[in-house]
Parts: sequence; structure tokens; C-alpha cells
Amino acid sequence: MARRRLAPPAADVPHAERSGAGGPPLPGALAGPAPIARVAAEAAGAAAAEELADTLRRARDEGRMVLDIPLSDIAPDHLTRDRLPVEDEDMAALRDSLRLHGQRVPIEVTPLAGALPYGLISGWRRLAALKALHAATGEPRFAVVRALVRRPEGAAAAYVAMVEENELRVGLSPYERARVAGLAAARGIFPDEEAALRALFATASRPKRSRIRAFLELWRALDGDLRFPAQLPERLGLRLVEALRAGQGARIAAALAAADPASPAAERAALEAALAPPRPARPAPRPLRPGVALEERLAGRTLTLRLTGEGVTPALAAEVRALLDRLAAS
Repeated sequence: MARRRLAPPAADVPHAERSGAGGPPLPGALAGPAPIARVAAEAAGAAAAEELADTLRRARDEGRMVLDIPLSDIAPDHLTRDRLPVEDEDMAALRDSLRLHGQRVPIEVTPLAGALPYGLISGWRRLAALKALHAATGEPRFAVVRALVRRPEGAAAAYVAMVEENELRVGLSPYERARVAGLAAARGIFPDEEAALRALFATASRPKRSRIRAFLELWRALDGDLRFPAQLPERLGLRLVEALRAGQGARIAAALAAADPASPAAERAALEAALAPPRPARPAPRPLRPGVALEERLAGRTLTLRLTGEGVTPALAAEVRALLDRLAAS
């Protein structure tokens, strides 16, 4: 049977081979790690800190870091907004959500070199809702907005980003789509309206771009006359375009001014009335005898004869009946 070798007593182990924890320190040894180890550890720590700082800088520059930015630091009109300001049920629901749950989805801003540090790219409704809540409550939590800092390659890219974000979240109305394309072209962001349509709605189908192109005519003709254009149904808008092409723009604008609608429903009713085919004018009464005038109206197979005037008496009625009786007997 093999004998088990036993470790020699600690006293018999050479001093240099003992663990540092089991015996006295070597003569002349310094307490703690050697200087070169400390330098290496400090260098590694500094490198890690620099790498972390660089990662954070890149995340911020690339728009991957959410920042809390004061509302007063953001220029909301940096771009011509694609959404028209509307106080509707969706806006009220957004304020209620922000009040109860806070801001869950960040807006997008871009650095500016002007008076304000940032310009708004997308998230106008969230920004407006937070401003309204802060004005109403004064609570500090509504004084800042969570935002991603984007650096678009140019103004055209910023407009594309704005439109894409709003189309994905809550689709723009047909009028808003046409309006932002027209204004972007007017500001020189794109060479013309057609180029703006192709860039801003690159993923839209050809029929959809055609309808936006038609609404551009509506925007040019009636932008100052429509009170609630964002609520204009697409079908009604296209009917208006056909009327504009037929030269009825002045009549429609006059009808809107006369109606002075106070709600989207009232404006739609006024537009429907303006587009309705005009009723045929009633012919003027013609004198039949002194004190009696005759109005005639023929609609299909119905002839209506109407006698008016001071000479219309029971005697005249009897005379007319007699004439009709003779006509029936002939």
C-alpha cells in the first residue's frame, strides 16, 4: 500500500516559499501593491473612464441619449410645422396622459447657433402640451422635455424627419401634407413643390402623392379662407379642387366668409352648400291682367301656375276653374 506523503511542517518550508499571509513580510518589502501595479491600475481606470465618456459623447452626438431640456431652450418654429395647431380630443388626451404618466416618448431637436440652443424637429404636440401644463400648474416636472438631439445633414433632411415621425405616430391630414410641401418649397428648402413631394413623401404610393398634389391647389387658393383645414375630409377636399379648376374659387371663398363657421362641422356644411348645384332661377312673374301676375314653373312633367297680386279674388278663382273645366271637356 502506497504511503501518503505528508507536507513538511511550516517550519521546514523555506521562508521565500511561504505565502504572504502565513508569515512575516520579507525584509525591505513595501506595504500594498508594487508602484508599477498602482500605475497600471490607474492607467486602466483612466482609460475606462475616457472610453465611457467617449461612448456617452457618441451616444449624445448620434441622438441615442435622452436629455432633459428646458422648454425655454427650444425654438418650436425652427421648421415650418407640418401640423396645424388644433385643440381637439387628441390634444386633451395627450395632456391628460402627460399629467398622469409623464412623458414617455422623447421629442427630437437639433442644435442651433442662434439665440436658443435647440430647434424642434418633431414632437410639436408633446412640446405644446407640456407648455400648456406648465402654464396651468407651474409644476417643475412640466418645465422640461425629454429629447433626442439629432444632427440632420441639412434642412431637407430635417423636414423629412419631421414628416416621417408624424406620419408614423398620427398620420397627417391631406391638407397638412400639402401645406408642408408647399411651404418647404416656398422657403427654398427644395427646388420646387414637386421635389418637396418626392422627398417628403418618398414612400407614398403614386395615387397618394397625386392626391397631395391636388391638395396643393387647395392650399394655394383657400389657405387664408379655410378655418379648419386640418379637419377637411379628403373626398370633400378633392371636390373643392375640381370646383377651383372650374373657376369657382372666388364664390367658395365668399361663401366661407358669409358663413363664418365656428367649428369644423359648420365649415364642412358651408362648403357642401357652396358645392351644391345652383337651383334654377325662378322666372319673373309676368302681368296677366291689371292687378294679376302669373308665375310659371315646369319641372319634368309638372307644370305649376301661380297667380299673385291684388286682383286675385274669389271671382278670379271661379273664372280659372271654369276655364280648366272647359279645357278638361275639350
